[in-house]
Amino acid sequence: MVGGLKELKKELFNKTKLVAMLAPSFIVNFDYPEIITQLKDLGFDKTVELTFGAKIVNIEYHKLLQKNKGFLISSVCPGSVYTIIEKKPRYLANMIRVYSPMIVTAKICRKLYPKHKIVFISPCYFKSREATTTDDVDIVIGCNDLQRLFDVKHIKSRKVKGKISFDKFYNDYTKIYPLAGGLSKTAHVKGALNPGETKVIDGIVDILKFLDKPDKKVKFLDCNYCVGGCIGGPCLRRDLTLEEKKQRVLAYVKQALKTKIPKKDKGILEKAKGIKVKY
Repeated sequence: MVGGLKELKKELFNKTKLVAMLAPSFIVNFDYPEIITQLKDLGFDKTVELTFGAKIVNIEYHKLLQKNKGFLISSVCPGSVYTIIEKKPRYLANMIRVYSPMIVTAKICRKLYPKHKIVFISPCYFKSREATTTDDVDIVIGCNDLQRLFDVKHIKSRKVKGKISFDKFYNDYTKIYPLAGGLSKTAHVKGALNPGETKVIDGIVDILKFLDKPDKKVKFLDCNYCVGGCIGGPCLRRDLTLEEKKQRVLAYVKQALKTKIPKKDKGILEKAKGIKVKY
């Protein structure tokens, strides 16, 4: 059973060892690297980002798209997956059967931190539903829930002294995953498919319209339930436009590329050895 905010409060009170998993869309609501210090102040023992899990997912997608001759639909966004299955069940067989970055990262965390509980901090509510399909995610809360916790505990974003980064694994180029088309760009789809064979659609209404009358040339549909991609998620700030949110992500990517990360903290494929990524 996957817990929510109430369960997290209990675990924090009990001083349980916790891993915070952040989707890179967190940057819409919070500053980096200040968020790491805030999470530590709240009571988290470890903090990781989904970017390494996204890299592992990308590798599998690239392999499948190189071999496949039919039509495939991305499955990293649970909102689009569940809605397509419910409204267009004939497309179930077209779904790519690779776990999302959240589940892949959680599996790696379970391997590295077997005594910790794993908490995903999400841009949307569909991730709570997706988490019920695995034993590797214990709690899911929204970015808005996390902000409320910070407010109650009077935990402010403060400048960090010295170098600080996420624990254990790190990847920079997949930080654009929250943007519409981020998967296609970072999975090097152009190297696996011909021009015109990839279709990027953000917004469930447009996704369903496309599936009603699909373009037969399209071999891969990269789709997100929310307009704008994950940055359009309901658990993120609503006082910013989509363009402002996008700029925060791009600035974060630029910042990351300038940051020297110790080799021990980078996402090394060896750390994912033995992790099941397909279902």
